[in-house]
Amino acid sequence: MTGMTEVEKHLRKSRNRKIKVEKGVEKAKEERGIMLVITGNGKGKSTAGFGNVTRCVGHGYKAAVVQFIKGKWDCGERNLLEKLDVPFAVMGTGFTWNTQDREVDIEAAKIVWEQAKLFLKDPDIHVVLLDELTYMLSYEYLPKDEILNALKNRPREQSVVVTGRRASAELIEMADTVSDIQDTKHAFRAGIKVRKGVDW
Repeated sequence: MTGMTEVEKHLRKSRNRKIKVEKGVEKAKEERGIMLVITGNGKGKSTAGFGNVTRCVGHGYKAAVVQFIKGKWDCGERNLLEKLDVPFAVMGTGFTWNTQDREVDIEAAKIVWEQAKLFLKDPDIHVVLLDELTYMLSYEYLPKDEILNALKNRPREQSVVVTGRRASAELIEMADTVSDIQDTKHAFRAGIKVRKGVDW
């Protein structure tokens, strides 16, 4: 090994990486939709979820979005995706600290969840984004078993993306992929205002 040039070392690493990736691809035999959970205290969970929706639509598939919690915001992703005929179901009460009315929030959540269940039964929808769904469980706004059953019994080819902080153990167990986004640094804590076109 000694005496290898940097170029030779790089080639060796690249070949080994290629072999490892190809073995992984070869092992992947199952073809079906997946469930992704994007959780954690860091910024970018909803952004990542909307990225999945945009990718789906970019390939000519149908997608649908359900927004819990943040529904009152002028959302750039929603402005774009609605022009591309992506259906949205929006809770519309805003952040819970804005309404400060648990009963109003629960009723709004129930209405939006009814539409979410229709999306989760539709085999023509390739990707469903359930943005901030984790709060519906942690705040006990919606029945846990009903949510888990709807996710479990969706069409085989349909993928679902769940976002929000503090994803429950049940959601994490059910998911095929889980990303935990960490809050390493945030501009807001430095006194910088949120910015249209960047933060929403």
